[in-house]
This record gives sequence, C-alpha cells and structure tokens, in this order.
Amino acid sequence: MPLSENEQRILRQIEEELEQDPTFAQKGYRLSRRRSALIGLGLVIGLAITIGGLAVNFVVAFAGFVLVLVMATMLESELRVLGRDRLGQLPISAWLSGNVRRPERHDVDDT
Repeated sequence: MPLSENEQRILRQIEEELEQDPTFAQKGYRLSRRRSALIGLGLVIGLAITIGGLAVNFVVAFAGFVLVLVMATMLESELRVLGRDRLGQLPISAWLSGNVRRPERHDVDDT
C-alpha cells in the first residue's frame, strides 16, 4: 500500500532531522577489526584442531569442532551487525521502495 503525500512528507522531515542530529550519526554499531580478525583466527585454529585431533583422539577433535561452532556463531553475529550498519546508511525512501543503490561501474575501454 503506497504512502500518501502527507506520510511521505512526514518521513522526509524525520529523515532530514535525523541527518542534522550529530549524536544520531555517531550512534550505531562499530565493528572492531581486531575482534573480527581474532574470531577468524579462532575459526582457523578450531579447524586445525578438528582435523589434527582426528589423528590423536576423538575428544580433541570434538573440542575443535565445538570451537569452530562457537567461532562461526560469533562471526555470523559480527557480519549481521555489519549488514545492519550498511542497511542503516540507506535513505528511508530506499527502504520503502525496496531499491538498493548499486555502485556505478566505470568500464574502461582498452582499444
């Protein structure tokens, strides 16, 4: 159901007010590269323990597998926050219409 002109005007006013609010722009989700790198490293170490643990003992391999599951869950939550942050950068009109801005491609002709 499309919005009326009055509703669209109100949404534009809200969007403009939020853009002008300096505290609103700084709120939100920030990802730590260090945390993401440590989670990725933990994931790789868990995979190595799982594979190497198969040659040593089933319990070691199982512990590595549990580590992989924990790290994968943490990585998924980090990526979810990143997606939410990127989605928050879209204007409200893009949310309502379902349009996503795609970066323009500048192809260079090598002839």
